[in-house]
Amino acid sequence: MNSVTLKDKDTQILNFLVESYLKIGKPISSGYISQKSDFTVSPATIRNIMAKLEQQGYLYQPHTSAGRIPTDKGLRFYVNNLFEEAFPPLRRIGFPPEDFTRDKSDFHSLLVQASKWLSEYSDNLGFVISPRISRINFKYLRLIKISEKKVMIILVTTFNLVLTEVVDTGTYFTQLELDRASRYINENFKEKNLLFVHDYLTKEVPTYRIQFEDLFRKLAELMKVYVYQEKEEHELFLEGTSKLLEKPDFIDMERLKSLFHNFDEKTRITKLLSEFISLDRVKVLIGSEMNFPDISDCSLILSHYGYDRQVLGSLGIIGPKRIPYRKIIPLVDCVAKKLSRTISDNQ
Repeated sequence: MNSVTLKDKDTQILNFLVESYLKIGKPISSGYISQKSDFTVSPATIRNIMAKLEQQGYLYQPHTSAGRIPTDKGLRFYVNNLFEEAFPPLRRIGFPPEDFTRDKSDFHSLLVQASKWLSEYSDNLGFVISPRISRINFKYLRLIKISEKKVMIILVTTFNLVLTEVVDTGTYFTQLELDRASRYINENFKEKNLLFVHDYLTKEVPTYRIQFEDLFRKLAELMKVYVYQEKEEHELFLEGTSKLLEKPDFIDMERLKSLFHNFDEKTRITKLLSEFISLDRVKVLIGSEMNFPDISDCSLILSHYGYDRQVLGSLGIIGPKRIPYRKIIPLVDCVAKKLSRTISDNQ
């Protein structure tokens, strides 16, 4: 993953410099490394190695007489090396050994608790993105009329969580029609998902138009509206925004204001985070790697949660680039595993 293979001594000095910078937040000089490390090389050799690392793009010198600090490339090299090490047990940072303790059938509460744990134990901003319900296989579904053109979807997943969603249908339904539609879906699409139902109905409307009269068309339209609405929205659980505000030395405050403006809108930041959902256990994005100028002073550590091989959503930490990666990476991994285990144990 690194474009240049560094010599062992270069790697040791770069990693030590990054660790030192993450702790004290000041440019690191060759004299500091010589005094604080147990490297068996002279200060002159350290200076030469640091100069070479700067030429290769791993370090930069903010002032002529100052020491050096890591670039995004330098931080990336350091983080990549961390993944090759064994992370320390989470008990060292006081992380609770128990799993989620709230009512496991209350999915909303589980996600809120996960975001709070991430924020509390990282001292940064914790986030959890809720899953797209349309992609979750269900055992049972019920459609409830709550107003003239609003329908609530109540879905019991194959892992026994109850999820709800309100849809602005744009179409008038009677409760009798919704009961018939619910019965049809449960009889024909058990253990499928709503995206499958949508695709099937869209394809089969001409075939069944006469048999089901107007109901089949209206149900197909409801699924179409719901899937479109869901593409535009994700629920984003955020905890710890005040923690970033307490770090003015870490992050440009003007950019931070812009960051929170985007959090208020939620659309852009949620889209950004959703794009990185993958089967990778933990993913780290540093500064410019996110291609998101408003948070180029930040790092993002995220993972996914889900059931079996079904990815439901993502969660993680947003904080300054000067973040304790050695602590945060296993923290995010642990919360993701705990949340996934809680969901799986609910079946």
